[in-house]
Amino acid sequence: MRFPGIVILAAGSSTRLGQPKQLLEFHGTSLIQRITQIAVDAVQKPVVVMLGANYSLIHGRLTNLPVHIVYNPDWPQGMTSSIRKGLMALLGFSPDTEGVIFAVCDQPYITPDLFQEMISIGRQSQKPIVACLYNNVLGTPVLFKKEYFDVLLALKDNEGARKILQSHPESAEAVPFPHGIFDVDTMQDYVALQNKLM
Repeated sequence: MRFPGIVILAAGSSTRLGQPKQLLEFHGTSLIQRITQIAVDAVQKPVVVMLGANYSLIHGRLTNLPVHIVYNPDWPQGMTSSIRKGLMALLGFSPDTEGVIFAVCDQPYITPDLFQEMISIGRQSQKPIVACLYNNVLGTPVLFKKEYFDVLLALKDNEGARKILQSHPESAEAVPFPHGIFDVDTMQDYVALQNKLM
């Protein structure tokens, strides 16, 4: 497997939070800037950032980074549309890509080392999926080798990458990521995150 690309899924409207979670501050930077810089540090390129809701507010935070920013007009249909369009964009920018890591911006404890560990395991393992394990569940970030590209592109709007993990757990290599359980969906989550920094 050649160096995979990373697709950051950040097109949602953060309905439960009441404001764009992408712009919440953590360690002196916004969540979207943080995950994007981490992705660049891990793989250099290609990195694709999928935006949708609040595009004009978020886009400007990323223009100084060496990434491909893609607008998904179908973002109201859910994350699956960004998975499909993100993979298509990645293949357009880097046709020889043999793997893709999907990540979200609201898991604040993702690090470049985590991405690099996933890539290393992906190269060593014969399994076509490398997924993070937390709370006894496989989830994001998740790496799919090219054997699963057609499956990803065929996902319907009410499905998602989690369905693949649930349907084919035997195809996935697990990477322990206990802090993956923490994400920011509500203001209570964000307050809890801020309190951890004090």
